[in-house]
Amino acid sequence: MKDLFRRTGVAGLLLGCFTALIPALALANEAAGTAAEAAFMPMPAAGDTAWWVWPLLLFVVTFVMGIIAVLGGVGGGVLFVPIIGGFFPFHLDFVRGTGLLVALAGSLAAGPGLLKANLASLRLALPVALIASTMAIAGAMVGLALPTNVVQILLGATILGIVVIMYTAKKSDFPDVPKADNLSTALRITGIYHEPSSRKDINWQIHRTIPGLATFILIGFMAGMFGLGAGWANVPVLNLMMGAPLKISVATSKFLLAITDTSAAWIYLNKGCVIPMIVVPSLVGIMLGSFIGVRLLKVAKPSMIRWMVIGILLFAGLKAMDKGLGTGLMG
Repeated sequence: MKDLFRRTGVAGLLLGCFTALIPALALANEAAGTAAEAAFMPMPAAGDTAWWVWPLLLFVVTFVMGIIAVLGGVGGGVLFVPIIGGFFPFHLDFVRGTGLLVALAGSLAAGPGLLKANLASLRLALPVALIASTMAIAGAMVGLALPTNVVQILLGATILGIVVIMYTAKKSDFPDVPKADNLSTALRITGIYHEPSSRKDINWQIHRTIPGLATFILIGFMAGMFGLGAGWANVPVLNLMMGAPLKISVATSKFLLAITDTSAAWIYLNKGCVIPMIVVPSLVGIMLGSFIGVRLLKVAKPSMIRWMVIGILLFAGLKAMDKGLGTGLMG
């Protein structure tokens, strides 16, 4: 009975949070339709809405987003950019710059602990980070040079692609890597970590290093261009393509964001696309929501959360496409 009560309570809390999110997004959506070139000011469609309403709404939405991101096993950036860009009256450049800082904050908070626990691998992260961070800079420069409607369309297509990846992706706790390839052997990308569930020390190595590193050219470019972070793509490549254990892949991916997103964030910062009135409520909301999400993670039902995240991203991706194309079908 106690376990049933806890599970019911978690489900009720999540439903309540999601219900509270709807009116906030609806109010934001009223002003989003005519928000074109301003970063942070009441739009004409918002009427007499006071300026402080927007950071308050942003805090509420990102708080709920932080809870869902932890429970769904996704980074905050992949939810932040399509949702805030689609429903709030902020220029997309400012949303993308803030999205990188949102992903960066989570990575910086988790990185030291993951390294100390011997889960994040520096030998695996550094060659990947060199490629991904370089391409993230290029992606950020291209993204800022393109027209906003083009970026919205590409963002919507990318988010819908992420939905497909999340729907079809498989995971392997301990991939079978019979032999390390020559490049990973030369770079000494291998390690040992303790697995509490089996009470054993796991020796791991990787293969298909060259195709894996080549894939991070695209991942880094997309991370910088859209401000999404890259955890959604890092983990499948490290785990399924290169053969790193799932825990190593997740931890290394989280650590990688601190390097990749920092590189791209400097471009947005240099262009003036990072302002405190958007960044501060977003970071505070995401981080407070993440603390709650970590506590709920122990009793939440993973399948329910996964479908919730897929549904939210599907809707946000369609909204971004609609906004970029200017069809007005979704308000």
